[in-house]
Amino acid sequence: MLRELKFAIAATVASFVLVGPMAAQDGTPQQGGTLNVVIQPEPPGLMVGLIQNGPTQMVAGDIYESLLRYDANLQPTGQLAESWEISEDGKTYTFKLRKGVVFHDGKPFTSADVKFSMDKFLRESHSRMRTYMQHVESIETPDDHTVVFNLKQPFGPFIGIFEPGTAPMIPKHIYEGTDFANNPANNTPIGTGPFKFDEWVKGSYIHLVKNPDYYMEGKPHVDEVYYHVIPDAASRAVAYETGKVDVLPGGSIENFDVPRIRDMENTCITDKGWEYFGPLSWLWINLNNKPLDDVKVRQAMMHALDREFAKDALWNGLGKVATGPLSSSTRFYSDSTPDISYDPEKAKKLLSESSYNGETIRLLGLPYGETWQRWAEAVKQNLTEIGIKVEIVPSDVAGWNQKVSDRDFDLAFTYLYQYGDPALGVSRTYMSTNAKVGSPWNNVANYQNPEVDKMFDEAALMASPDDRAAAYKTIQDQIVSDVPNLWLLELGFPTIYRCNIKNPVNTAFGVNDGFRDVWIEKAK
Repeated sequence: MLRELKFAIAATVASFVLVGPMAAQDGTPQQGGTLNVVIQPEPPGLMVGLIQNGPTQMVAGDIYESLLRYDANLQPTGQLAESWEISEDGKTYTFKLRKGVVFHDGKPFTSADVKFSMDKFLRESHSRMRTYMQHVESIETPDDHTVVFNLKQPFGPFIGIFEPGTAPMIPKHIYEGTDFANNPANNTPIGTGPFKFDEWVKGSYIHLVKNPDYYMEGKPHVDEVYYHVIPDAASRAVAYETGKVDVLPGGSIENFDVPRIRDMENTCITDKGWEYFGPLSWLWINLNNKPLDDVKVRQAMMHALDREFAKDALWNGLGKVATGPLSSSTRFYSDSTPDISYDPEKAKKLLSESSYNGETIRLLGLPYGETWQRWAEAVKQNLTEIGIKVEIVPSDVAGWNQKVSDRDFDLAFTYLYQYGDPALGVSRTYMSTNAKVGSPWNNVANYQNPEVDKMFDEAALMASPDDRAAAYKTIQDQIVSDVPNLWLLELGFPTIYRCNIKNPVNTAFGVNDGFRDVWIEKAK
C-alpha cells in the first residue's frame, strides 16, 4: 500500500524548489494598517512562560520581550537590555536595562522583574530554563536598571538564552505569590512588547493592538495584528488567495500547495528566520513501556522508516533527513554518526532478535494538519511492513500536550527547536535530570544514561570550541547508538507573504518576534 502511495505522489508532485521574489526592505517605513496573519493551529494559551507550543511562541513573541534579540548570524542585539558586559572569567554577566519601559498595564519594568522572571517563575515553570538556571549561582539587582548574573562556572551558551520564547520577562507585580499555572492573567497576557493583547475569539482570531507606550519611537508601524484561526490548510490557502490574510507563516498551508501560492501575483517567499530554531522532527519513544525498552526493537523501528520518502513526497523536498539528535544548522553538528538509514531487511532481522512479541504500538500523531496525518499513516505502514502492529491515536493540540506530558503513548510525533547550541536546545531532550513528568518539551522519552549526562555537563563548560566539537561528536554517536528517539527530518518552513508587507522576517526567529519592524506599503 505504501509503495502505491509513493508512486501516486511521485506522479503528481514535482520536486520543490524554493524560488520566488523576496520583497525589497528598503524605503521609509509607513505608519498604520492592519496585518492579517494565519495562526496554525490555534494555541492552547499565550502565557509563553508556561506553554512552549510553536503557535504560542509565534503570537506571544510580540506581547512579551526578553533582554536581547538575535540576528540571522545568531549575534545578540539589545532589546530590554541596552548594553551588557561579560567578565573575563565568563562567570559574571551584567545587563544595563532600558529606562522608561513599562508593562502593558502601565507598571514600570525594572530589574526586580528580571530577577523574578529568571530566578522564580521560569526556574519553576519553564522546561528549558530549569536546565539553564542550574548554572546560575545568584542574581543581583544593585539598582532598578542593572541586573547581574553570577554563574557557578563559565557557560558559553548563556548569552544565547535571552529571547522571548525562552526567557520572557514576566510582571512580578502580577505573578508573585500566586499559583502561576492558574493565575487569571494567563488569559490576558501582559508584557512589554510592541503589541498588547486585546481579544481572543476562540476558533476565530486573536487580536493584538499597537502599544502606544512602546519605548521605541515610531514602532510598531502597524496599528493592529489579527492572527486568524482557520481550521484546515485548504481554507488557509483560500484565505490568502482572497486577501483575508497577508502572511502565511511556515507550515500554514500543506507543502504540496506551496508552489501554487508562491507563484501568485504580489507574493514573496523566504526560508529565512529559522536560524536560531533549527527545527528537528522525531518520534518520541516511551522507554517506560515494553517492548520499547529493548534497544533492538528501537533499532528495528529506526531502520524501518523511509525518511527520504517523507521528505520528497510529504514535504516536497523541503528540509533534510536527520542523522541524529542535532540539526545541521546547530553548532557542533556531526554527519558521521552511526548508520540509521532506511533498511527494511535489517529492520526485520533486528526485530526477530528482539523481545517484540506482537504487541500493538500506539502512535500519537501531531495535530498540525494533513501533512502530519499522512506522515503518521506512512510511519504506520513502514512499521507494519517489518511486522510491528501499530494503532494511530488521534488528538487535538491540547490533548497532544496532555498525553505527551503524562507519557500516555508509545510513539509520538514532535518537533523541537535547537536554539543554536546543543547546550541550549539538545541536552534538555536527553539528560536524565530533565526527565520530570509533566512537560511535553523535556526528556519525554525518559532516556537515562549517566555517561551522556556527564558528557553534556562537561561539554557545556568547555572553553575551547574544538574541545566542545569533539565532546559533542562523542555524545551524538552514543545517543544514536542508544536510539532513544526515532529521528525524522530537519524541517523546512518557508514564510509566504504579500510583497507590500515589508520586513516581516528580520531576526533569527522569523515572524515570532518580527512584527515590531513590519510596515505596509500603501498602494500609490
